[in-house]
Amino acid sequence: MKKENEDRDMFDTMELQTPENTDTSVQDVVETSHPSMLSPEWHEYVISLFDESELMDGNPLVAGLRRVAEVVLGPIVESGPSQVFPVQEADHHGRATVVFTIKFASGLTYSEVADCWEGNTDDMFCAYAVSTASTRAEGRALRKALKIKGVAAEELTKKNTAEIVRSASHKAASSSSDGDFNEDSRMSDAQYNFIDVKCRQLNVSGEDLFKQIFDVDNNRKVSKKVASDIIDKLNEYQRDKSTIPEEILGYNQEWRS
Repeated sequence: MKKENEDRDMFDTMELQTPENTDTSVQDVVETSHPSMLSPEWHEYVISLFDESELMDGNPLVAGLRRVAEVVLGPIVESGPSQVFPVQEADHHGRATVVFTIKFASGLTYSEVADCWEGNTDDMFCAYAVSTASTRAEGRALRKALKIKGVAAEELTKKNTAEIVRSASHKAASSSSDGDFNEDSRMSDAQYNFIDVKCRQLNVSGEDLFKQIFDVDNNRKVSKKVASDIIDKLNEYQRDKSTIPEEILGYNQEWRS
């Protein structure tokens, strides 16, 4: 008798799950397995999404950046150079500069600028200055969109850019004066243009950099020695952008006038 009562109680409390009594509506699922884009762990999370073939010595290749950007941020609907400054005939350094813009389906848009010349590019790529500058600018725009640190593999060079700029300035001074390099003479066009390009790349105000960091006016009366020191400082900023003082952020092309 007791066994029968237990069986009856079991069937009295059991409710079969049928379409009539089951919630079959679409449920919102919030993915919480990855960190916030603003958290310190974000960079490592994004890097973990790259395949080994998309990294070179830990630096992402642009092809990998494209794929991961769409994984994280959605489809890219527009991508290409928005401004191109090709090599000028009079520029014996062979510098080309490109501004690259990327737009996602969400409406997010990112732009970055990069240059390519004999001083910051390995020799095998110097002949393709515009395309190399374009690839570098695209990589920078994608890095900005993904909010990751470091540089793309295509931005790296084995050359000592600062030393090459010094050498170029020395040669220019020697050819124009037929004398020894004078670090107290005015900075060269090559130095001035290099500083401008670096300021644009790093979103640094050239005027504030000259006045607040080096206590000089941003005109051609700046000496070659000071210009060289400014270039060294910009290279330091490029290696670690977190060291750029906030008060000099904000590139403005009017500083050249």
